[in-house]
Amino acid sequence: MVLDEILKTVEKPARYIGGEYGERDLVWNKFNCCICFPDVYEVGMSNLGIRIVEESLMQVDGVTVDRAFTPWEDFGNALRENKIPLYSLGLKKPLKDFDMLGFSLQFELSYTEVLRMLDLANIPLLSCDRDESYPIIQGGGPCAFNPEPIADFFDLFVIGDGEEVMQEIAKLKLKYDSKAEFLQAVSTLDGVYVPSLMQVNYGDNRLISGVSGKTRVKKAVCRDLDSAVFPNSMTVGNIEAVFDRAVIEVMRGCPRGCRFCQAGFLYRPIRFRSVETLKKQAISLIENTGFDELSLNSLSTGDYPCLLELLKELKKSLPKTQIALPSLRVDSFSEEFTTQSRKSSLTFAPEAGTQRLRDVINKDVTEDEIERCILRAIETGITSIKLYFMMGLPTETDEDLDGIVNVVYKIRELYSKNRKMSKSLRISVSCSTFIPKPFTPFQWERQITKDEFEQKIARLKEKLFVKGVNFSWNNFEVSELEAVLARGDRRLSKVILSAYRSGAHLDAWSEFFKPEIWDSALKEHGLSASDYTREHKTDEILAWDFVDNIVTKDYLLKEKEKAYSRTVTGSCFNGCKGCGLQKEYRCKL
Repeated sequence: MVLDEILKTVEKPARYIGGEYGERDLVWNKFNCCICFPDVYEVGMSNLGIRIVEESLMQVDGVTVDRAFTPWEDFGNALRENKIPLYSLGLKKPLKDFDMLGFSLQFELSYTEVLRMLDLANIPLLSCDRDESYPIIQGGGPCAFNPEPIADFFDLFVIGDGEEVMQEIAKLKLKYDSKAEFLQAVSTLDGVYVPSLMQVNYGDNRLISGVSGKTRVKKAVCRDLDSAVFPNSMTVGNIEAVFDRAVIEVMRGCPRGCRFCQAGFLYRPIRFRSVETLKKQAISLIENTGFDELSLNSLSTGDYPCLLELLKELKKSLPKTQIALPSLRVDSFSEEFTTQSRKSSLTFAPEAGTQRLRDVINKDVTEDEIERCILRAIETGITSIKLYFMMGLPTETDEDLDGIVNVVYKIRELYSKNRKMSKSLRISVSCSTFIPKPFTPFQWERQITKDEFEQKIARLKEKLFVKGVNFSWNNFEVSELEAVLARGDRRLSKVILSAYRSGAHLDAWSEFFKPEIWDSALKEHGLSASDYTREHKTDEILAWDFVDNIVTKDYLLKEKEKAYSRTVTGSCFNGCKGCGLQKEYRCKL
């Protein structure tokens, strides 16, 4: 077969053959859905969300769920040259044959990969060009909260938690043969947005003047996380995934309310799984996959109220399994965490170098807490510390940048005085550019310019050129494009399409990213990056205003005001902050 010959010539052919350990026995069914992840296999196989959605859909009678990932350039080119349509991994069916393709939209730079996957599958890119013979194209994930930049490519979006609403969508697809009737029916569900049912109008100032049609979409919320669908097994990748381990989700949402953090506002209300439920899930996953490492995932795992109890139960039940904790908040760190998880390195995210700026962003962490946390880590034998900071935050000054350097020097000093190990301390400092994201108190803020970025990096590079310290930073053009796509409106669909047709693909991979293509595509359609990275007025209509995230805009505006007065709101654990969710949900804190 031609495909067999192609696989012999490409890098990592195991990405494309399926047959993974733990794969379900699939049969063609009444309703067939393929979950598509617009990045390469080893990235997609690390994603817990698509596994939860797969498990949820497979519980509906008459439904079969398969998977597909973005091919690397070599395999994608070979498919195109040999006129082989992109196919699913389990059934090896062309994507065009499925009833629905569900794209997991985890990051904005994957948008051209959505188009590339459709293109390789011989499916028209624009929804208006697809008749009844083509699959329904659905999108979900965090980027779906502002779906407007890619609205022209999709038939529907799921906004919010997908476990329950995806089941309802599948049931309605089994009921309706007509695409138009199906789209009308699903548009009545919480969390479902059908772009063709809403029209956007622009004024002479090129800003949105209003919308018509179905103009309000309330996000879907899984109210009871403890009883929610969760896979008791998962396929094990043919090659090593980016995060090659079993994963359980201990909680959803975050009580902290950092003003720059989109996920912290998107995934409210805060919900927990019980220790007993998590223990059962962990044991089942380890037994069914053979992994020797288990990750406890959430936005803020250190805030899980029963974390120490959970760690002890897991070590008792799974004594040979290493427990991995994600990035910890400084004030939630306990030396018992490292004792239970047997780690010699830790990752913290202070985000800002000074107390003033941490107060601005509502990062409710003090200098003393940072010092105590680092000291405890050192005393437990930690020899490697990774620190995440942001630059370009609202109100940032040179003194705030110098504060990053001061934090690093303070850690070095503490280690020198208190170390129990003969090894030298390794400190990794990663600095990313602030991106104003929708549904945050900073959604109206501007992003820094390239000149400002270069000045800030030069200042930090000079002062962090120290033995034992590794300093890294992000690509400015990538951050700028992410901001454009995150805050974009429906006009960007034409820009994305032009960029793709000019060669943009695999944009999240530095070796393929070409900012000049995007600059040209924006200019072609009379736009510029600054149209979206500029400061937005608080009274202008935002592209995503039609989405009801339940957290009110009034609350976000109050938080923005608090930022400029350096007022810390603090954690939801210290009392309800009145964000809007309390009117509908009993937040169990």
